Amino acid sequence: MYAIKETQFNFPDQTSFYKGKVRDVYTIKNKYLVMVVSDRISAFDVVLPEPIPYKGQVLNQIAAKFLKSTEDIVPNWVVSVPDPSVTIGLICEPFKVEMVIRGYLAGHAWREYSAGKREVCGVSLPEGLKENDKLPQPIITPTTKASVGHDEDISREDIVGKGIVSSEDYEQLERYTRAVYQRGTEIAAKQGLILVDTKYEFGKYNGEIYLIDEIHTPDSSRYFYSEGYEERQQNGEAQKQLSKEFVRKWLIENGFQGKDGQAVPEMTPEIVESISERYIELYNKITGENFVKPEGTEILKRVEQNVSTALAAL
Repeated sequence: MYAIKETQFNFPDQTSFYKGKVRDVYTIKNKYLVMVVSDRISAFDVVLPEPIPYKGQVLNQIAAKFLKSTEDIVPNWVVSVPDPSVTIGLICEPFKVEMVIRGYLAGHAWREYSAGKREVCGVSLPEGLKENDKLPQPIITPTTKASVGHDEDISREDIVGKGIVSSEDYEQLERYTRAVYQRGTEIAAKQGLILVDTKYEFGKYNGEIYLIDEIHTPDSSRYFYSEGYEERQQNGEAQKQLSKEFVRKWLIENGFQGKDGQAVPEMTPEIVESISERYIELYNKITGENFVKPEGTEILKRVEQNVSTALAAL
């Protein structure tokens, strides 16, 4: 099966290695990161047992496309994309907050609102909104970046007041967040999509703020289909989504939500293939391009060779 489940490379000048939920990260000369986006898939904070062919390539190539399309707004960490599943970038000192921006009342914000709260992360929300309604204007609802456990909501006032980010830097993060979200919204609209909400991570390199990590992928963002959006809202119907929500839905239907004592349902070849096909469909819809499957089956050999060639050129 064409899938990268794990890697164990040893690149020239490699100084450390970190295995995340879905990414294998190699540090080179304490200056560069080689991020291999594997085909592992996680849901409910659990890595599922079977990798999903082409999933890593889908996410890596979507992120590369959107980072390229926003580099006139804010510099980003990418140095090169030497392989469909790999990005090489600069090591930045990350800010310990994630900048979440929402143009619509969905997901976590809706859950808070429906529980009676009219303020999320210090941002006031008007009365009378329904799930998935467009907000009067996009709101920023930051979260802390937890090294252990779940990220937590935090207000702008607490971020600055607790010294997590300086006032000057935070204002710049907000400006960048709004501008990149606006660009993402415009690109999505051309594809018949609505960029509902998304998150950005930023860091500093040589004293300058850089956009880091992936952006506008279906794993970090929520998209609705534009066609029929208004009609579905008026009728109180669920919106047609483009995200990895379908994976969570399949797990829930089969009795798994990551809770103690629950077992991951069997991931048959048919299930794995269907998830893979959905990710490719996501790629085609979000980018407006047809997904290209790489030739050959020596995936790890290809990755190692492409990365080694790219590193030698740095």
